[in-house]
Amino acid sequence: MATAWLLMTSCGELFDTHPYDVHFHGATNINAGQITTIEQRLTSRDTLRVAFISDTHGWYAQTKAEVACINRMDDIDFVIHCGDLTDTGTSKEFEWIRDILAGLRPPYVALVGNHDFLGTGNQSYKVMYGNMDFAFIAARIKFVCLNTNATEYDYVAAVPNFDFMEEQVAADTALFDRTVVVMHAPPYSDQFNNNVCKAFRRYLDLFPGLVCCVYGHNHCNAVGNIYGDGLLFYGVDSAEHRNFLVFTFTPDGYEVENISY
Repeated sequence: MATAWLLMTSCGELFDTHPYDVHFHGATNINAGQITTIEQRLTSRDTLRVAFISDTHGWYAQTKAEVACINRMDDIDFVIHCGDLTDTGTSKEFEWIRDILAGLRPPYVALVGNHDFLGTGNQSYKVMYGNMDFAFIAARIKFVCLNTNATEYDYVAAVPNFDFMEEQVAADTALFDRTVVVMHAPPYSDQFNNNVCKAFRRYLDLFPGLVCCVYGHNHCNAVGNIYGDGLLFYGVDSAEHRNFLVFTFTPDGYEVENISY
C-alpha cells in the first residue's frame, strides 16, 4: 500500500491548474472596492482628470510602461480600462494583468471586452472584477460602464442591457447632473448588436447632461459623430501602440489629450 501511495503522489505532481480555472490567488471583486475609493475621494470635486486605457491583451511590457506613465502624472484622479484585459481569457492572464494594473497609483475600474469572454473568461471577469454593467459617480458625473459584447452571447442576451440603463437614469439623481457612457465595443462594430443601435441611441438620451461616450476594441484613437447628431464617441487605442487618452472634465465642459509613452 505504501508503494501505491507513493506512485499516486508522484503522478499528482504532473497535473497543473486548468488554464480556464476560475479560482484566483489575490484580489477579487476589484471594481467594487475601487469605486468606493473613487466616490469617497471625489464626491465634492468640480474637476476630474480621468485616464482611459484599453485592450492590454498580452502586451505586458507595454502595459507596465503605461502604468508607469500614468503614475508620473500626479494629477490623474482615476483610470478606466475599456476592456480586453486579456487575450484569450485564461485565469493566468487575468492574474498577470491584474497584478500589473495594481501598480497604478490612482484607483481604476475595468470593463469586460470580447477577448475576456474566451473559454470561461466571462466567469473569471465576474470573480475578479464584478458585474459586467456598473456605474459610479464622481464630481457630479455618473460614469455608466456597459457590457456591449453582444456577439459573445450569440445575440440572445440583453446586451446592451436597457433595463440597467433605465435603472441608472433614475438612480441617485440628486448626486449627478452629467453622464459619461463607457463601453468596449461601439455601435455599428462587429461585437455590438447592431439591430438595436437606434434604440441604444434613444436610451442614451435619457441620461442627464450626456457629455460623450468612450470605447475601446478598435485598437486606435478616434473621435466620431457615429449617429450624425453631434454626440461624440471617443475610441481608445490599445497598449500595443503605447498611447491612451486623458479627459479633463470641468463644470464648463471637457478637454481630451492623447498621451504617448
